[in-house]
Amino acid sequence: MTKLENIDRLELSPEQRAEVQSELHKILRSPPFQSSKRCHDFLEFIVNRTLEGNVDSLTERFLGADLFGRSIDYDTKTDAIVRVRANDVRHRLAEYYSKQKSAPVIISLGTGAYIPEFCWFPKSDPAAAPPEMTRASNPESPISNVKVSERHPDRHKERHGVSRRLVIIVSICAGLLIVTLTMGCLVLWQEFRSMRERIYPWQNTPAVAGFWGNFLDNQKDTDLVLTDSSFGLIQAFTNKSYGLSNYLSRDYMHELQDPDPKMASALARISKWGLANPSEFEVAQRILALDPARQKIHFYAARKYMPDLIDRDNVILLGSRYGNPWVDLFENRMNFLFNPQNPNQITNRVPAKGEPPVYDYASDGDFGYCVVAYLPTPDRSGSALLIQGTSGEPTQAAGDFLLTEARMADFKKMIGVSKLPYFELLLKTTWIKGTPINSSIVAYRIYSSAN
Repeated sequence: MTKLENIDRLELSPEQRAEVQSELHKILRSPPFQSSKRCHDFLEFIVNRTLEGNVDSLTERFLGADLFGRSIDYDTKTDAIVRVRANDVRHRLAEYYSKQKSAPVIISLGTGAYIPEFCWFPKSDPAAAPPEMTRASNPESPISNVKVSERHPDRHKERHGVSRRLVIIVSICAGLLIVTLTMGCLVLWQEFRSMRERIYPWQNTPAVAGFWGNFLDNQKDTDLVLTDSSFGLIQAFTNKSYGLSNYLSRDYMHELQDPDPKMASALARISKWGLANPSEFEVAQRILALDPARQKIHFYAARKYMPDLIDRDNVILLGSRYGNPWVDLFENRMNFLFNPQNPNQITNRVPAKGEPPVYDYASDGDFGYCVVAYLPTPDRSGSALLIQGTSGEPTQAAGDFLLTEARMADFKKMIGVSKLPYFELLLKTTWIKGTPINSSIVAYRIYSSAN
């Protein structure tokens, strides 16, 4: 197999170049790439740049600027658009080639790379038959029909005895080798399990693992989206409420007008800040610690998140609709909602027996609430988790609840299930000087099973 990893290392012949172009056109016309224009354009761009010999521009930063309209100095640590798209292209290439019986050239994209690789398999030539075979099949050979035992009968007996001893020796050696390999594999397996338990300790807690496995053990990636506190401040200052459509289109920026020029200028500056809630960030760090290798969970700021990701991945949303407008996608299926007319009130849309229609709290009080909702994603192909605290303390308490084995086990026992279904619950938290000291479930709802 001939592999070309960099156009600077090996010049392509006109025939090879034509084969690559032909294979690229076939791939781009295939269903995996016809169904995603962004993946189609991404693959076409990097292959053509490689064929042109312009591989220096195939870096995450340049691709973000050239393909996705990012500024050349954008933060690649928080904006993973290029890494996400490249990973999607890898999956689609694997899907395409899994259905191909043969191809003159294979186009691939290595993990962590943005320069495509081209692989050719050598054409097979009929091999010449071995001399012994040629001689044995020659009818004119004077010894072609002579049996070995007739030529050397004593040697045949001698070889037969040697062969039996050789078989026994080889069998004993093979057995010892198998035993040695088995013992070595068992030792390695024990070491692997021990290392995995140290890296992923949550997997040893059944209730916690049963819940978080929905986000970490399935085939989908999980996107952790942090609140946009600047957006929440703008709504507080203007006394207006904006939804997800306003947030995505940024048309709310045109409404940030104020008779006072200083206030108008301040609102414009706030809208550009990337403020985050410190308590939510602490919870986000604890969730990210569940995946120390960063293979499954990807971190996003709300203003950097994209609609096509929520249609493909699992998602975890931190913050209420005031700071994280992506919550709008789920509110029509939720029972406990932040009241848009009263910022110090949570509405109970369908109160159960003994439940109040609203839950009031004071922003300067010593207690608050957190809505925790575990629901399917909008297309119902993945899992979504929403954590919406009235302040930092309830948000931290919700993180403790979801990451503590005893609390999750007690909740399963409370609702009488062995595997958690989709659910929604309202946690009430009390605190002293900003430190949560107690939290309890004051109401909950159970929806159709997640398993």
